Amino acid sequence: MSSEGTGAGARNQGHGLRRDIDLLEALASEEAQHAGGLGVVRLAQLVGREKSQVSRALKALAGEGIVERDPDTLEYRLGWRLFSLVARTVEDRLLRAAEPVMRSLSGELEETVHLCVLRDNQVLTLLSVSGHSFRVQGWEGRGVPAPCTSAGRVLLQDATPDDLYVRFGLRADLGADCPRSEVRTLPDLWSRIQRSKRDGYAAVREEFEEDLVGVSAPVRDFRGRVVAALNVSAPKDRFGTRLDEAGRVTARAAGAVSEQLGWRMRAVPPASRRFT
Repeated sequence: MSSEGTGAGARNQGHGLRRDIDLLEALASEEAQHAGGLGVVRLAQLVGREKSQVSRALKALAGEGIVERDPDTLEYRLGWRLFSLVARTVEDRLLRAAEPVMRSLSGELEETVHLCVLRDNQVLTLLSVSGHSFRVQGWEGRGVPAPCTSAGRVLLQDATPDDLYVRFGLRADLGADCPRSEVRTLPDLWSRIQRSKRDGYAAVREEFEEDLVGVSAPVRDFRGRVVAALNVSAPKDRFGTRLDEAGRVTARAAGAVSEQLGWRMRAVPPASRRFT
């Protein structure tokens, strides 16, 4: 094959990939997310291509799990394999984006900063960074109950009352593992979650451990969903008088990590649901 023919083939493959990406971007649009999917006709309009071309491309992408077709509406949406690929890279990207911000935050507050995620009903620390001679040891890889921690309350910001019922059931006492916690019931937890939304951060004063206080702020991905929390915890006598200031500083740092994950800050509407 001549070099000219090879070059033409590469260009055609590149054009085909670009057209597939255009389709995926259309399926990731706000219109598609709101509708739950888009049909071939609408997708052809959005990408400026013939319906037959779009239909063939979508069938090929569906065959690989990159998109999927609703058997009832016949509309397409992003598929399981694409989300699986994204999920496998999110945590690594999160760590790379968060670490330099955490170092800056730790230096500013002179306290240890933790990067936390939600695992089932517990908060798991992925990374701890200290800019102070005092460092809380042993948190990385350790799980703690979500309801009684500031990190847990911001990590649950996307939850609805129904989600909380499913996650925690009808436990008589959500604070059973944390006797000092102010959260004992699901309505208590819902109230603290809503407060963290209004303030932009959550603060806890000795609810998890005696003499330990802390603040946490949510880290959001490109969809605006909470995927992690930045947490700063320290002894009460050193940190207790500046929790609100530290909460605001931590919220700004979490926002900087969120921007690196593709999130653009916008006004968050007030909660429309009440816990009943």
